[in-house]
Amino acid sequence: MKIVIIIAFRDFKDEEYFVPQEIFDRAGAEVKVASNKLGVAQGAEGGEVNVDIKTSDLNVSEFDAIIFIGGPGAPKNLDDQDSYRIAKDVMAQNKLLCAICISPAILAKAGILNGKKATVWTSALNKDAQKVLEGNGAIYQKDSIVQDGKIITADGPSVAKEFAEKILDALK
Repeated sequence: MKIVIIIAFRDFKDEEYFVPQEIFDRAGAEVKVASNKLGVAQGAEGGEVNVDIKTSDLNVSEFDAIIFIGGPGAPKNLDDQDSYRIAKDVMAQNKLLCAICISPAILAKAGILNGKKATVWTSALNKDAQKVLEGNGAIYQKDSIVQDGKIITADGPSVAKEFAEKILDALK
């Protein structure tokens, strides 16, 4: 199993990266980290991760699953043409595409959630990401984790462990 986890270079959600990373390691998966810059990426809560690949150089065909992590830095660092290309390539190659927290909105903007069931982070005061999904044709679900074919979305760090386990199940 070869997995690439895509994080924002600054302010990715620590728990959404570190919890799945540990679960994938225990399962024997080969995991690479991609971001919008090379170097040491910094989580919103201070965690640090070495970046292996720039998103602009990411070759989807080398991986079985591509995972977008959320956090406050995701909209600023990952909502771009590189991420849209990656998402489209994953779907074209029939690979597993996963996103947690705010990052399903990036998949929606890439045009690949049209007609698909998905979830995303929302709060009582902020429904912007839900509106992005719906505005791009996704069928928004209030569930914490949603799988529609080869797409798995989750709504935030509280389900990071279950999100990772669902990804492993889908890879088997």
